Amino acid sequence: MIRTTLADVARATGARLEGADPAAVVSADVEVDSRAVRPGGLFVALPGERTDGHDHVAGALAAGAVAALTARPVQDAACLVVPDPLAALQALAAAVFGREQPLTFGVTGSSGKTSTKDLLAHVLGEGTLAPVGSFNNELGLPLTLLSRTPATTRAVLEYSARGLGHIAFLTGIAAPHVAVELNVGSAHLGEFGSQEAIAQAKGELVEAARPYGDTPALAVLNADDPLVLAMQERLPPGGQVVTYGQAPQAQVRAEAVELGPDGRAGFRLVTPYGEDQAVQLRLVGEHHVSNALAAAAAALAAPTGLDVAQVAERLGSAGPVSRWRMEVTERPDGVTVVNDAYNANPESMRAALKTLAVMGAGTRRTVAVLGPMGELGEDAQQAHMDLGRLVVRLDVDQLVVVGPEAGGIHAGAVLEGSWGSESLHVDDVEAAVALLRTELAPGDVVLVKASRSAGLERVAQALLEAAP
Repeated sequence: MIRTTLADVARATGARLEGADPAAVVSADVEVDSRAVRPGGLFVALPGERTDGHDHVAGALAAGAVAALTARPVQDAACLVVPDPLAALQALAAAVFGREQPLTFGVTGSSGKTSTKDLLAHVLGEGTLAPVGSFNNELGLPLTLLSRTPATTRAVLEYSARGLGHIAFLTGIAAPHVAVELNVGSAHLGEFGSQEAIAQAKGELVEAARPYGDTPALAVLNADDPLVLAMQERLPPGGQVVTYGQAPQAQVRAEAVELGPDGRAGFRLVTPYGEDQAVQLRLVGEHHVSNALAAAAAALAAPTGLDVAQVAERLGSAGPVSRWRMEVTERPDGVTVVNDAYNANPESMRAALKTLAVMGAGTRRTVAVLGPMGELGEDAQQAHMDLGRLVVRLDVDQLVVVGPEAGGIHAGAVLEGSWGSESLHVDDVEAAVALLRTELAPGDVVLVKASRSAGLERVAQALLEAAP
């Protein structure tokens, strides 16, 4: 965190100091988990489903916190008392991050936000602030902003939405100079009601883009997605647009895309900024081509000083950062486990299954272990059945469907008809693990994927722990 005194915190949040020294300096990160507090940090006491943060103020101070941001005084504790600690946390983040705000890239989309954020942060290099994982909501974003240090020159932030106005609220805390729009898919369709509503919500990021010094606000838009491309009309006056994709009209595009037997893609990066460059990704999955193009377009169009050759080299050297996203691990017996269990929607499921098929390519047995996709609303049953049909059409050798909510995947596979293998439907993670331990053979490739709530990462972990 950049140098901030408790007096600064009080001014930003309207807090009343109770037993706290206004000259004390917050020199470490702000935390909402008392177990993560380090000496010099600030603890924020939030109410939780199982515990109240106020019960842990003493522990946080014992761990070295200089004070706690609370909704009420705590006996014998240095406190900054506010009506709403979460709102105060957000106000503090806006104040601290807004001091000579670094060049800020905002990333949103129905899928691929975290992978693109990780790629772009790697391309931008040293001095770039980016959250690990998906800190992209009303709590995660301010915590990320407050981890800014004096060495931070750039920031790559994620913005998520579960309804209209959510991204607008987050951009009120930290507005981007570069708005990167990935796609409008069907994730959270049950909450939004339509893809048009999703596009309306995601486009709030473009509306919030603002200039960086003399550089106009910039929108980086996916030319392969008509709903994203239409967002250029929402850019503030004077803003500029750069497009990316595989469409011929995209300014930054991929040509000659090839997916290797290891599931990793290579392509020729074509831009208006210099000579074409070859890119060979380390990340697994053809969908990372689009993510890489988004990162390249943002890095090249913004005032970063990077050239095309540097961007291409850094795209090729980027490895996985956030967990459970196409994590590929080979067991000693030759079984390959692809853990993509962090989250799932129809688009990401299709991309992962296509990658599985390529990794098998008729030479290795492929096994898809799939759980439910959440938040699809009234389209859920049809989406799951369509996915089961796709498994058959891709000629995946074995399908294991986990949990009652994923039953449509099993039904779709069975109804598709002619197939050289079978679909098995099990009740839970434990049953899936028991089945797979008896079914898997050396050389098999296993994809594990579902929405986060299904907890299928436990299947992948159990398979790796049980490796012979």
